Amino acid sequence: MYRVWNFLTSYSLLLIFGAFIALVWANLDLIIPVAGNPHYYFDLYHHLVDFHLWENAPVGALKDGVRTLTPHYLINDMLMALFFAIAGKEVWEAVALKSGSLRGKKAVTPLIATIGGMVGPISVYLAIAYFLGSATFDAVANGWAIPTATDIAFSYLIGRMVFGAGHPAVRFLLLLAIADDALGLIILAIFYPSGELAPLWILVSAGVAVLVYVLANWLPRRMDKGNEARPVSTWMRQKASFWPYLIAGCFSWYAFMRSGIHPALGLLFIVPTIPHADRAYGIFSAAEVHLKDLLNTIEHGLKHIVEVVLFFFGFFNAGVQFSAMGEATWLVLAGLLIGKPLGIFIFGWIGARPMGFGLPEGMKMSDLFVLGCVAAIGFTVALFVASVAFPAGDVQDAAKMGALLSFGAAGVSLIVGLLFRVEKKTN
Repeated sequence: MYRVWNFLTSYSLLLIFGAFIALVWANLDLIIPVAGNPHYYFDLYHHLVDFHLWENAPVGALKDGVRTLTPHYLINDMLMALFFAIAGKEVWEAVALKSGSLRGKKAVTPLIATIGGMVGPISVYLAIAYFLGSATFDAVANGWAIPTATDIAFSYLIGRMVFGAGHPAVRFLLLLAIADDALGLIILAIFYPSGELAPLWILVSAGVAVLVYVLANWLPRRMDKGNEARPVSTWMRQKASFWPYLIAGCFSWYAFMRSGIHPALGLLFIVPTIPHADRAYGIFSAAEVHLKDLLNTIEHGLKHIVEVVLFFFGFFNAGVQFSAMGEATWLVLAGLLIGKPLGIFIFGWIGARPMGFGLPEGMKMSDLFVLGCVAAIGFTVALFVASVAFPAGDVQDAAKMGALLSFGAAGVSLIVGLLFRVEKKTN
């Protein structure tokens, strides 16, 4: 049983498992016409947990004048903050550390390709929607950001299958996916607010981050200056541990929720305040387990928790009936399967050739197009954006179906890799 659990969490398969259960359950009447009842799933989905947080607070669903916590809100708005915190940690290390993967000339072409991976899907999505008519365009236009997503975990897994673990395209893919995450977080914050914007609360969140950084990080190091034993920093590391940052994270999340920006991003200001190592080995690197700084320790401690959260995220968001397929489904798929590879290839070519930044040694231009197909797996983040881009209803369900079907890019990538005769490199 332990080996099964370790396999599922190592490859982030709990999300697929949860999404698969929800998808089958929601369509059970098609699979077993006699016994099936999809309403069982939707009854659970809409069930309110009778846990009253506080009155007249903008949390969860309103019932009898009291705000209550729903399973959907608990997962999407509260616990998914842990997932985005880990994504934010990878982005922060890639940008801030001297050895960060998004710093220096080596990162320029992947960053330019990332822009193409945004422009391409958006252009294809909106262009096709425009030609479908004004009524369709107005209904689906707000979902333009859904096909810009790249699922790091699954793209990395498929990338290793297509290119081999030692191929330079795999590292290129990781750089692109991390940069894609960074832009995706900015898009979520700016274009998909959860309510009326209240900028003052963002200042509160930033103030909390500055306070915890000064009191729990900067001040102990300042007090230890000139003392090699570092007694204050050691005490903070061993005794206080993550608690100051947990408390600050709660205040930051609340401030984000009140600010109107999606609260799932509420921990992003706290991540840079946590003591971190001077270098990062890179996401999915086995060597990361040897880093004992507090930031990496927290990330390792959250890994299994976040995997369980992703299971329930898949379960509560992927329960869409196949009959929900519509224009938004095909627009999302077109944006990902057509716009993403073309955008990455065209912009990557511009960065590598006319601009002269080149590709990593051992990587060909044809590999860039195949890599774009791998990056077309939107899945997790695409599913999340679909849930915030549209209100609950037919359009949201159709967009979610497109996000789910984007996993088909895995099969497309394998086929395109064979057609372009990708040379696998294991070392």
